[in-house]
Order: sequence, then C-alpha cells, then structure tokens
Amino acid sequence: MLLVEKPQPGIAVVTFNRPEAMNALSKALRAALQQAMAELDADPEVKVIVLTGAGERAFTAGLDLKELGVDGLYAANAREPEINPARAVLACSKPIIGAINGVAITGGFEVALACDVLICSTNARFADTHGRVGITPGWGLSQKLSRVIGPYRAKELSLTGNFLSAAQAYDWGLVNRVVGPAELMPAALKLAGEMASIEADMLVTYKAMIDDGYALSLGDGLELEHARSLAHNVEVTPEMVEARRLAVQARGRSQ
Repeated sequence: MLLVEKPQPGIAVVTFNRPEAMNALSKALRAALQQAMAELDADPEVKVIVLTGAGERAFTAGLDLKELGVDGLYAANAREPEINPARAVLACSKPIIGAINGVAITGGFEVALACDVLICSTNARFADTHGRVGITPGWGLSQKLSRVIGPYRAKELSLTGNFLSAAQAYDWGLVNRVVGPAELMPAALKLAGEMASIEADMLVTYKAMIDDGYALSLGDGLELEHARSLAHNVEVTPEMVEARRLAVQARGRSQ
C-alpha cells in the first residue's frame, strides 16, 4: 500500500498505492508512511523525497471513511506521526516535493500542505470538505491554508467545500507549477535532482531556517536567522566558498 523507490542517486519516491480506494489514508497506510519517512530521514543516501499517489484519480482522498469509527475520529486530531500523516511528513528534515497527481481532499489536502514544494498535474484538484463532513480539521489545514493563499480565499474554500482546480491553485499561489499528467513525475524528479545537487546538510539547515522563521514574527525570524547563520558560517572556509562559487558559475553557463 506504500511504495518506496530510489530512481536516481539522492532521491526517494514515496507513493500512496491504494488507487482502488483513491489512496485513502487507512490506519495501516498512515503507519507505513511514518515508518518510511523516518527511515528515509535517517538514510544518508537520500537527500530529497518525492511524495505522490498511484494512478491519475487521487493523490489521496484523506482518511479512509470505512474506518471512521472511534479510532478514525481520534485520528482526525491525533498528534502522533504514526497516526497523523501530516506530522509524519513534517517530521522529516529533508525537502519533500509533493507531486499531486489527482484529487487531494480534506486530510489529503493537509498532507499536501505539509510538503515543501507542490507540483501538480492538470488532473489535480483540492478540496476541504471538513465543514460538510462536520469534523473540524486537526492536521493543520485551518491554519496553514490561510497562510499560503490568504484568509479570504481560505474561507471561500473551507466554508463551501468547493473544489479548486489545478490552474486556480497555481493562480492562488498554492502550487509551484502545473504540468500534464505524463510530465508530473519527470518534472518532480528534475526538481528533486536540482535540490539533490546541493550538500545534504545545507538542504536540511536551510529548510529548517525557513520553516522555523516563518512560524515567528519578522523580527524574531530575523533574530533566528542571525543566530543560526553565525553558528553555521563560522565553519565555512574561504576555500570552500571559492570551490562552490566556481561550481555555481559552471552550472550557470550550462543552463
């Protein structure tokens, strides 16, 4: 139900593999995701992760409604990453590219929002149906969505349950780019490869600086940047900078 592949050096692809159930997040799938993310986070050979869904219908339709008994309702508010898949994604220190191949609905929308970059197929659509189901979100949607697209647009989506198309998601700044279905994984892997060409510790350090600072006021974020920059840059030598500068110039000439 969860595939983990390493198609090229430095990159892992994690695929929700329940296409017959629109990749719904069953209890077993959520536990498998947490285990996979923890293992990939600890794997020194992996720098970047691509998260996607099998088929063209769904990235993931969210919680498996067949399991919405007592345990399922608890899962909607659980903080444990083996139960809460958004936290399983957020707990990973490495960059995660969400390759949104189809619908990302409610809990699936929350998992998408936990990724660092979103590339979506023209088949992708997003919807927050929490209001229509009668369960308030517990995996971050009510807070993260408004910070990404603004509170007015977030309220329009969440208070109607309407679907947002891939094109509209791009226009609203929710996703980085939209490509045809056949181009989704090539585009995601190309971007992952570009990230993976950077040193692993730098990817982790810079991602954390952005995420941790974004949760603060601008003033506090600037203080965080200053403190972490001092701690990191003191370890950098002029020779290291010069070697990397030459590599940047060579890359610029080849692009």
